[in-house]
Amino acid sequence: MKSPYIGTLVPNTVVTAQFLVLSKEIRQKKSGEPYLSLHLSDRTGEMEAKMWDNVGEVMYTFDRDDFVKVKGIVQVYQNRAQFTVHKLRRLEEHEIDFADYFPCSDRDTEEMFAELQGIVEGVCNPHLRALLQSVLSDPNIAPKFKLAPAAKNIHHACRGGLLEHVLSLCNLGRVVAGHYKTVDLDLLITAAVLHDIGKIEELTYARSFGYSTEGQLLGHIVIALRTLTSKFDAIPGFPARLRTLVEHMIISHHGELEFGSPKVPGFPEALLFHQLDTLDSKMEAMRHALKRDTLIEGEFTGWVGSLERVLLKKDRYLGSVASALVKVDKSNAAAPTPETVPEKPKEAPAPQVASPVENVETRPADGRDWNARPPEPITPFGQKLQAVLQSRK
Repeated sequence: MKSPYIGTLVPNTVVTAQFLVLSKEIRQKKSGEPYLSLHLSDRTGEMEAKMWDNVGEVMYTFDRDDFVKVKGIVQVYQNRAQFTVHKLRRLEEHEIDFADYFPCSDRDTEEMFAELQGIVEGVCNPHLRALLQSVLSDPNIAPKFKLAPAAKNIHHACRGGLLEHVLSLCNLGRVVAGHYKTVDLDLLITAAVLHDIGKIEELTYARSFGYSTEGQLLGHIVIALRTLTSKFDAIPGFPARLRTLVEHMIISHHGELEFGSPKVPGFPEALLFHQLDTLDSKMEAMRHALKRDTLIEGEFTGWVGSLERVLLKKDRYLGSVASALVKVDKSNAAAPTPETVPEKPKEAPAPQVASPVENVETRPADGRDWNARPPEPITPFGQKLQAVLQSRK
């Protein structure tokens, strides 16, 4: 097992570690000498890296999707983690364990797939159930469905991420269908399972995540429709209008034309599914960004491009507030109040003294009454009021 992982790196420390190269660029300094701009990753995260010195010795010895062993220092630059590489060499296949480098779902894929099959068994509409069973039992689809990410880097970008996303949408569909009584849960479940089925061919995920040629040229919506054509045709008596509804939910699930949907949602289930898909993807993007932002100090993350904002680290924020309250409580406890000051032993009663207001001459020479409580500090307003009253005497 490799060590350390990106998620455990500490700023301003020199480390030696192994990473997957997500991207590699050879650039030029102002002096004309080359330097390397890299993007490195392992299963716990990603980070930018730069190599400034001795670049000529190594820049052609490795490429993207290779594994490298590096020595250098991790720093925070412009509120982002950056690794400065001092030494680098390419690793051979026998030196690596793939499980150390690729982000995977926290859940077992076989367990998730079995859960999804159970959900499909509960679909009441026989045509939709047959369609989903046909997809999940296809030997050309099922293995890829278990492995594929839901996206390259925005949400559920891990092995098994597509399956995790689909299950989450199925469960959300069950919740909201109980609230909106006229919504057809079978349509929501069908859209959840099939809306991103094209991503098993759109994305590449043998090593780093990227796009296939078909993915670049067609996109996952077109690939999904093409994949499902034979499935629809193979089910005897599949209603043409029901097929149109399923196809519409697939092509409209991005919600807006500018977001890649050929059509906007045109009936309640389509609109609701688009909202659930957006909700699940954004919540996962937030969870992922907060989980991976370990090197940045303070109560906010760095800029999260997929969400176009910085995020509040709520636990850290609440922790700092709690700490401040504890400090205030301790400070108050340290300063004894008049009620908590130990009383002096009682002495014999002092001789009765006339009220200082009635007999000023009974006061000590400095004008104080030793038996009276210390006077409260006089505020500026009080001083002005005293001056006015004195002037009227």
